[in-house]
Amino acid sequence: MTLQMCEEAAMAAIALQASRRRPETRHAQAATLGPLDPDVVSAAIPAFFIGRNGAGLWVAREANGCTGGVFLFKSSAVDFANRQSGPARCALVFPAETFELDVQNQGNPLIVTAAHVLDGLKRLLGHKAAR
Repeated sequence: MTLQMCEEAAMAAIALQASRRRPETRHAQAATLGPLDPDVVSAAIPAFFIGRNGAGLWVAREANGCTGGVFLFKSSAVDFANRQSGPARCALVFPAETFELDVQNQGNPLIVTAAHVLDGLKRLLGHKAAR
């Protein structure tokens, strides 16, 4: 399998997953993430939120909003969080709600661009189908 075939398969998986999401999930307001309560996780332990955004991509965001990234795979988001936390591991928090990355993307910039292209194509095809 070539790299191009892998990329095309991944993009098709993103589009399929986004189309299968329930409408109320796609249009629900994204969660607002803030620092964790010190009673839950020690301030000495870095914490990352890992979850999906509205497009179905994986997002990793440091709890204090210092860094974050967008990824195609959950494992990539977890690896990013572990790399950013240094030699020690970090606490991972998996919110049930979707959330958007609100800091500069330190993850995969091509995934975000591809998601925008797919979103535009879906709108264009939906517009043509409505005619």
